[in-house]
Amino acid sequence: MSWLSTVRRPFTQRWILLPTLGLLGLLGVMLLGWQSPARALAPRHYDQLEFPALGDVQIPDYERYQLANGLVVYLMEDHELPLVSGSATFRTGSRFEPAAQVGLATLTGEAMRLGGTLNLAPDALNDQLEQRAASIETGIDTAAGSASFSALAEDTEAVFQLFAEVIQRPAFAEDKIALLKSQYGGSIARRNDSPDAIASREFNKLVYGQDSPYARTMEYATLDAIDQQDIQRFYQGSIRPEHTILGLVGDFDRQAMKAMIDRYFGQWEGTGPALATSPLPTVNQAQTGVFLVEQSQLTQSYVQLGHLGGQLDDPTYPALAVMNEVLNGFGGRLFNEVRSRQGLAYSVYGFWSPRHDYPGLVIGGGQTRAQATVPFIQSVKAELNRLRTAPITTTELAQAQDSVLNSFVFNFQSPSQTLSRLIRYEYYDYPADFVFQFQDGVRQVTPEAVLAAAQTHLEPDQLVVLVVGNPTEMQPPLAALDPNQSVTSIDITIPTPGA
Repeated sequence: MSWLSTVRRPFTQRWILLPTLGLLGLLGVMLLGWQSPARALAPRHYDQLEFPALGDVQIPDYERYQLANGLVVYLMEDHELPLVSGSATFRTGSRFEPAAQVGLATLTGEAMRLGGTLNLAPDALNDQLEQRAASIETGIDTAAGSASFSALAEDTEAVFQLFAEVIQRPAFAEDKIALLKSQYGGSIARRNDSPDAIASREFNKLVYGQDSPYARTMEYATLDAIDQQDIQRFYQGSIRPEHTILGLVGDFDRQAMKAMIDRYFGQWEGTGPALATSPLPTVNQAQTGVFLVEQSQLTQSYVQLGHLGGQLDDPTYPALAVMNEVLNGFGGRLFNEVRSRQGLAYSVYGFWSPRHDYPGLVIGGGQTRAQATVPFIQSVKAELNRLRTAPITTTELAQAQDSVLNSFVFNFQSPSQTLSRLIRYEYYDYPADFVFQFQDGVRQVTPEAVLAAAQTHLEPDQLVVLVVGNPTEMQPPLAALDPNQSVTSIDITIPTPGA
């Protein structure tokens, strides 16, 4: 019987009529080519797994130079993808806005982009960016201002020209300012909707002081006190070439990019008086004690406790980073003791949270059922105090060092991340090799160094304990935390417009 005669038979019969020898040969090849599942998938214990050594942080080649008008420029080529991105970092911040105009910096930062430019109305600017699948964003936070763009390499100059236009000639359209103020008013009205947000906001006020630029909040009155002229003046004082660091990374030719920067930023000059950015606002801890924001509708308590912390340039920063890792995470002391063994928390955390040029916070807390509020706070405090009274184990040290170093390298996965770090270090006057100093410091940390750092930076006598929750459900009551000190209630009523 020929092969051609078999193809006219039903499918199941074709296989029956295949030559026996061919079928056996096919099965033999298949059997020889397949490995035993038991051999291929044999499991190994976790301590038998082998991983390659962690690679060192690599700083790609870059160039830094300065224009005659004071603008600092960083260039870093990256030809992996046909993309170009850039950022401008401005020496400003909401910490420099008048106390009677809280919200001025944030409003200025958003209106720079939203309000269009002197040459392009907002909708026209949006259209030009959308046609090129490009973006431009601006903003001002507590300690700095920023503008950024991203574009396809082929559209670099067109988008870069728009970027320069937004930075140097914003229009601050009245209708867009009104829109932003309306949105900010809505956020004020809703700011007490989230217990987490309440806890974070009020804790900052207790530690820094409610009038501190690091804790004060926007109100209807401070928003109403801001007009277009105020925004223009704050912009002129903040967004100036001598106060700006420009960084570009991506698929470009360095010499061509230099010519482009000179063309669009070389003639830029500041107008009006510059913003006074020194000295920085002074920081002192405002209060200590136990505080309550009563929220009778809650069935669980939101807790924050801590005190004023330090800065990233503290010599003990590597030891404190290791301490943070010992406390936190799924294998950390707080998780193991407070959450797993005692069952006192849905979430729990505690860490030293520094800032670049002003004191940050030592902060702990979490969420727990109302009935467990006091035991939860006592347990977290006990774990913080344990760090001050006995060295961590060598096993904890090794695990924490590995975790800190392994996670740290992910801050440098791309050239843009690395460039952002370099700019940040210059902005805050940190050494360019700060990243390597930190890594070396972590490797040299000892249990005794962690103990010394904890004894220096964890201060039980300076604790602020804040609870957002229902006090009638807390058994024992918050007063049990310190019989010699009363619990202070905090009023979070939002002042009405015009008050």
